[in-house]
Amino acid sequence: MVISNTSSTTDTSVHSTFASRYVRTSLPRFHMAESSIPKEAAYQIINDELMLDGNPRLNLASFVTTWMEPECDKLIMESINKNYVDMDEYPVTTELQNRCVNMIAHLFNAPLEEAETAVGVGTVGSSEAIMLAGLAFKRRWQNKMKAAGKPYDKPNIVTGANVQVCWEKFARYFEVELKEVHLEKGYYVMNPEKAAAMVDENTICVAAILGSTLNGEFEDVKALNDLLLIKNAETGWDTPIHVDAASGGFIAPFLYPDLEWDFRLPLVKSINVSGHKYGLVYAGIGWAIWRSKEDLPEELIFHINYLGSDQPTFTLNFSKGSSQVIAQYYQFIRLGFEGYKNIMENCQENAKVLKKGLEDTGRFEIVSKECGVPLVAFSLKDSTIHDEFEVSDYLRRYGWIVPAYTMPENAKDVTVLRVVIREDFSRTLVEKLVNDIKKVLEELDCLPSKNTLTKDMNLKQAVIYKWKRVVAEKKMNGVC
Repeated sequence: MVISNTSSTTDTSVHSTFASRYVRTSLPRFHMAESSIPKEAAYQIINDELMLDGNPRLNLASFVTTWMEPECDKLIMESINKNYVDMDEYPVTTELQNRCVNMIAHLFNAPLEEAETAVGVGTVGSSEAIMLAGLAFKRRWQNKMKAAGKPYDKPNIVTGANVQVCWEKFARYFEVELKEVHLEKGYYVMNPEKAAAMVDENTICVAAILGSTLNGEFEDVKALNDLLLIKNAETGWDTPIHVDAASGGFIAPFLYPDLEWDFRLPLVKSINVSGHKYGLVYAGIGWAIWRSKEDLPEELIFHINYLGSDQPTFTLNFSKGSSQVIAQYYQFIRLGFEGYKNIMENCQENAKVLKKGLEDTGRFEIVSKECGVPLVAFSLKDSTIHDEFEVSDYLRRYGWIVPAYTMPENAKDVTVLRVVIREDFSRTLVEKLVNDIKKVLEELDCLPSKNTLTKDMNLKQAVIYKWKRVVAEKKMNGVC
């Protein structure tokens, strides 16, 4: 007689993952379980929950890259265990970062002498890059005020009200007043004349946006530069410019090479750009580039040696992965100028197709501009019966994530839908989106108006409806 020693309370190799007791019962959610579980079960449990996330490629709210070539994916996985900050242990990765900095500096027309090394650093994203650039401006201004025997405790930055929320973070975290130029209905970027008028002796810089998150439009950096040159000459000040090129820095050089917005303008002292947007790398990489060494105060740079050698560092964090830096270098050498230009032109063409499809419905007004990030921002011509929030909500039923948000102060009555055209948003998907938008309009036309709905809604429905509008208004300068 054969006696089985298999216990009904344990898993054996003959069980499928879903038949195992680990997947059939709930695990603790907010404290660590007492015992381990098989790796297959752990994977399946997490994978099952993640299926309920949205599809990144259908997330048209985001500027962030959602697709890379398999060869680059492989490089990322092979380098995911490298700590970027350990320059002595990983000198090749450090060299690749330095090459990227120099490539970007040349792309932005930095005034470099032959064989001169550019000044810049890789960051986690444009938010960190902006913090670093802002700190450099603040310290540079403080040193000048100290030398002149003047107060240096009330610095300010002049921006447009369309700036990304990271500028508000910088101002609050590092005690700098943020002086915002209010937008106007129909004009959704910073007015350079109003910005120059707001500059005073305590202004550490004026921040111009190359690619507003609201409608993708490029601000007129050259006009701002010319106005500040005149004001600096009249006042004896030296107010510089920082260009937040998070979205547009990898677009303008390829689509608008004659547009003067970068280091060709003498007052532009630093530029940030997001490698994980139109730099075509997955989330987690940004770049801060300075015009020259004089624009980055040496006192902000730390020198450490406890990882093996003297290592200069200017970052807000310490440890971080190397994979995104390596991925950025891959894209630079893989695509070259020709490849980036081809991709940006394709994105631009797809944006034009989407724009025409929306205009052909006769129901939408286009808010985005021709010169800017390849995106389409649009509003309903008539939102008295149904509004943009309802269009956004109904599009989710087809899998699309299209944000609806209100404009900032002085234009809050304008609500916008926005579709960002990324590399992986093909012509087929553009045409599919247009067809689905038409279906949504037909569905909404068959429903009672939003005013009737809010009257007839139960309390829970009404609260959810109002909550969506409040959230959209609060997040309108952070949509990225």
